[in-house]
Amino acid sequence: MPRSSSTSALDVGLQPGKPPILRADAADDAPSWAAEHRHALRAVVAEHGSVLVRGLGLRDPATISAVFRRLTAGLITEKEAFAPRRAYSDGVYSSSKWPPNQPMCMHHELSYRLEFPGLMLFACLIAPTDGGATGVADSPAVLDALPTELTERFEREGWLLTRSYNDEIGTSFAEAFGTADRGTVEDYCRAGAIEFEWQSDGGLHTRQRRSAVVRHPVTGRRSWFNQIAFLNEWTMNREVHEYLIDVYGPDGLPFNTRFGNGAPIDENLVELLNQVYETHTVREPWQAGDLMLVDNIRTAHSREPFEGPREVLVAMADAVRLADCSPTVEVTAR
Repeated sequence: MPRSSSTSALDVGLQPGKPPILRADAADDAPSWAAEHRHALRAVVAEHGSVLVRGLGLRDPATISAVFRRLTAGLITEKEAFAPRRAYSDGVYSSSKWPPNQPMCMHHELSYRLEFPGLMLFACLIAPTDGGATGVADSPAVLDALPTELTERFEREGWLLTRSYNDEIGTSFAEAFGTADRGTVEDYCRAGAIEFEWQSDGGLHTRQRRSAVVRHPVTGRRSWFNQIAFLNEWTMNREVHEYLIDVYGPDGLPFNTRFGNGAPIDENLVELLNQVYETHTVREPWQAGDLMLVDNIRTAHSREPFEGPREVLVAMADAVRLADCSPTVEVTAR
């Protein structure tokens, strides 16, 4: 049976299987509504981990950008993206370009960086005809549901992200790092605790080890915080995986994840992670004009397969340092 929460004077609807939903009547002036309710909305996110706001009538990128900026102290410029995006304005992007028939599995945005967004903002301009929801999952609950032996290993070892940048698949290093200057890329990698190696064909191979479990810097709650499943080779479409292995070899995949000691992660483990995520996923189909706020540490998010056009704008805000989240593995910038 539906119930509601009156967090910070906002009437938020709570229904099983759905994220918290707030119905607003502000289509005439969404930016002003956002400014007036900023602290109350942020309180809802702090309590529930996410909220979907319906009724703002967001109809164009300029209005969406204005709403995003009124809800945050400032937007973050993305670095180390795993897939291309279109930039609408500073800090406001399209969703990552990803085949519509393939899911983007649960993940925490930029969890492989030493500094990452604490808040994700999404706004729907065009809703797909079918599918395409941005699902969310509570990370402390996911952590508690995973086998203790597995999470303890990841706490000891962390997780390893390997990337191969070239001009043929995925993002090039120039797109990911915002520059084609090798010296600047090298400086960025050293500061970000990323091992790097230039390839003979001009490509770049990187490795970065990170904590798989962190503590929320505000609440102190332990969260399963990583992109182990999403960026692993076994989450790829099977035909795509076989093609990439055939062309580039196992070490030339655009991205892959391993245990922190470098040991491979097998297909069964990836399937287990995605099954646990699915058990804890709540979702609501997008409607044009919707706004969604997600605590990027407490709450993982996904993008489900879809049909028809889909245009969802994205922004990242509230930068958080990994060092402030009680990391379980030591990472040292050089």
